[in-house]
Amino acid sequence: MISRGYRTEICNVLVIGSGGAGLRAAIEAHEEGCEVMVIGKRVRNDAHTALASGGINAALGNVDPEDDWIQHFVDTYQDGYFIADPETVEVLVKEAPDRVNELVDWGASFAVNDEGELDQRFFGAHTYRRTCYAGDYTGRVILTTLLDKVSELNIPIRDMIYVSKLLVSEKDGNRLCFGALAFDIVSGERCVYLADSVILAAGGHTRIWRRSSSRRDENTGDAMRLALEAGCQLSDMEMVQFHPTGMVHPESLAGTLVTEAVRGEGGILTNSIGERFMQNYDKERMELSTRDRVALANYSEIIEGRGTENNGVLLNISHLGKEKIMEKLPRMYRQFMESQMLDISKSPMEVAPTAHYSMGGVVVDPKTQSTRVKGLYAAGECTAGLHGANRLGGNSLAEILVFGKIAGEEAAKFSDSLEVQIRDKSIIVSANKELDLLTSEGENLARPLQRKVRDIMWKHCGVVRSGEGLSTGLKKLKEVKVASMDVDVRPSAEGYIDLALALDLLGSIESAEATIKSALQREESRGAHQRVDYPELSEKEVVNYLIEMENGQQKISTRKVKNVRSELVKPLSRFSELGVNGRLLE
Repeated sequence: MISRGYRTEICNVLVIGSGGAGLRAAIEAHEEGCEVMVIGKRVRNDAHTALASGGINAALGNVDPEDDWIQHFVDTYQDGYFIADPETVEVLVKEAPDRVNELVDWGASFAVNDEGELDQRFFGAHTYRRTCYAGDYTGRVILTTLLDKVSELNIPIRDMIYVSKLLVSEKDGNRLCFGALAFDIVSGERCVYLADSVILAAGGHTRIWRRSSSRRDENTGDAMRLALEAGCQLSDMEMVQFHPTGMVHPESLAGTLVTEAVRGEGGILTNSIGERFMQNYDKERMELSTRDRVALANYSEIIEGRGTENNGVLLNISHLGKEKIMEKLPRMYRQFMESQMLDISKSPMEVAPTAHYSMGGVVVDPKTQSTRVKGLYAAGECTAGLHGANRLGGNSLAEILVFGKIAGEEAAKFSDSLEVQIRDKSIIVSANKELDLLTSEGENLARPLQRKVRDIMWKHCGVVRSGEGLSTGLKKLKEVKVASMDVDVRPSAEGYIDLALALDLLGSIESAEATIKSALQREESRGAHQRVDYPELSEKEVVNYLIEMENGQQKISTRKVKNVRSELVKPLSRFSELGVNGRLLE
């Protein structure tokens, strides 16, 4: 038995999260000469990155020589409805080609064209073909390539480790992160990871909606909670991308993605009365409209009473024929056959919108990925700045590589700059006591409370929102927050999963509160944020809503969006909306 209740491990740079952003950060910090440690709450080859399929953006000009970083900037910035950070977007579009080529040098098996160059295809809202890909498993290829590189460099990864607290010392008003307290989900053993700098790359918060493309126990907002409690700001939390088509049953698979390739191959959407309803929402593009418009259409049909028995709409691809379906959509065929015994070559699928991607998160400096807490950096889906009010398809995988590298490099520089390594024993003892208090018997269970959060967010802060609904949701969320203070956590033969679930719940509540509060303040409809009581865009709302903790409570403020550099103003003014011919969907 450890008398003080925890072990200690020491490194220069601690990376929290073993997905694409975390791994790329770890590689860069190692290359800068640092001792690096990676910890993740899932098994390393099962990170959420593996689920990304469509591709990764880089203005290489291999297929369309006219493409360049400026056009990539224009496509990204306008698709985000002009509230992304222009400097962050510029960093991404300039750096993406080098990061993609680097990944190929490390062995990534992306598709190539007849000339032996990386092939590139259209994605929704792209002016040119700039999306590199590996079939429909691009994320898996990227994750595997990064893991191989990490293994080659002998960078240690600790699996099934849950971070409960970032360790932050405060002196003269300055905050400094010097590590994290974590525990092993299986054994319960606690460990204080002491580090010169910390990189937070622990994903988003889309699992807090009832229907979500994220899997169980991932993307529960724990990164946002850790950052808030450390003293960071969050931005754009109201901006959550909903995918139009997720499964609706069985309940265990509700929200699982039904790929947009189904619509791309000619899938037809109908409601319960047999009406091909997209003609009422986008008569020209129909099912090939953009993601936010199709999601809004599906949601509206369901809410207005024209949905199926399982609260979905029907997506039919049977007219394509079984042979063509097996050629073009084999995964979808298997997915429905194995989960529902449904033959999609004979019967339509039931689908509904599903929470898919967090476009808001931790506020970071675009050039360094530093937060306002010294020694603490962040990268990947847990950050804000790049996507604004809508994510351009293919940018998320580029994001993890570009900003993961920057975070790793800057965290290493910070480590090297330190004359003295700060350690604060009282902060460690306090964090340890917090875990002790959580590990106790209680009246409530975490899982049912998580379900309540997900129901609240789906009903009151989903695809379509209103001031009245958001206010009701916030009131109900406060009731769950009170109940979360008395959760039953008991170690068992299955390990310390109860403790992980209790912390997931706290992350869900904090990120849900930030999302609802931000959505209440934004009195307009912009991109993924749709208010029935404010249906139009507002020039007054070209701002970012910020959340931070003050005296233990979330405080909200606004920040004007930065001006676009003069060089990019003219290209933006030439933008025109694109058609869908030859393009994949967003």
